[in-house]
Amino acid sequence: MILFLCALLLVIQGLAQPGFLTLSQVANLMKIAAVLGILAIGQTLVILSGNEGVDLSVGAVATFGAVLVYNLTRGQDDRFLLALALSLAVGFILGCLNGGLVVYSRLPPLVATLGVGTLVQGLIVWLGGRERGAVPPLLVEAVSGTWAFGLPGILFIWAVLALGVALLLHRTYYGKALYALGSNRRAAFLSGVRLERYLVLTYALSGFFSALGGVVLLGHVQLMHLTLGQAYTLPTVVAVVAGGTLLTGGVGSYWGTMAGALLITLLQSVLLTLRIEEFGRQVAFGLILLGFLAVYGREKGFR
Repeated sequence: MILFLCALLLVIQGLAQPGFLTLSQVANLMKIAAVLGILAIGQTLVILSGNEGVDLSVGAVATFGAVLVYNLTRGQDDRFLLALALSLAVGFILGCLNGGLVVYSRLPPLVATLGVGTLVQGLIVWLGGRERGAVPPLLVEAVSGTWAFGLPGILFIWAVLALGVALLLHRTYYGKALYALGSNRRAAFLSGVRLERYLVLTYALSGFFSALGGVVLLGHVQLMHLTLGQAYTLPTVVAVVAGGTLLTGGVGSYWGTMAGALLITLLQSVLLTLRIEEFGRQVAFGLILLGFLAVYGREKGFR
């Protein structure tokens, strides 16, 4: 169904904007979808874990990861790998904090991740971002440079990450444990799954991929500001749900999330092409998203 909707939106886009269906235009759309798709990796894992798991700190952690890379590198390639490693490590630790609050303090995921997100946003303001500066050329080339077949590097990065996540979910004990947690936690516990360990690890991975997504986003926009990733938090949830992952957990895949990210990107592009006013775009976007949430977000039988 979702692929049919993507194809339908492509046709509408092509009719509304003759000459749209060129390699460069499609590649630009795919770049935007790739950023959202990478940021939604962690959200996919958290939602699959069930028990109303949602990570509302994705946008803040992504911004924090980008701020660290931007400030530490100061536009120099020689510092990039170290800054990237630090950014990913900090994202992982912040994810651990989320997981610890959910598991050991028994805070609802919405509350815990919202609180951590707010804390991180404060750290971002404290650290700040340089008003002027440059993004490391290595990062820009990796994300926006052309690698092969006229396609930008971010698409290849997305493909490699997607393959890795698919292997993680379907070929490892962690993936089986995650689906078991989302389906029935008591049954998973009785089967020997260490609930606390896998839940904390899931939120930690969400923080890791959020930070990575923030760095990729920095390479994409090539501009730093203190709310860089904030606008992506809700779209990551919608991309996961529109892709067929149940909000109750235990059912879904990252391939579906990728399709959801593409669908949202196409929808935004069509609304812009039709020159719908800002308020109209927001209303139309909200109504359509509510429709997807109603269809995919509730019961397994609807899928």
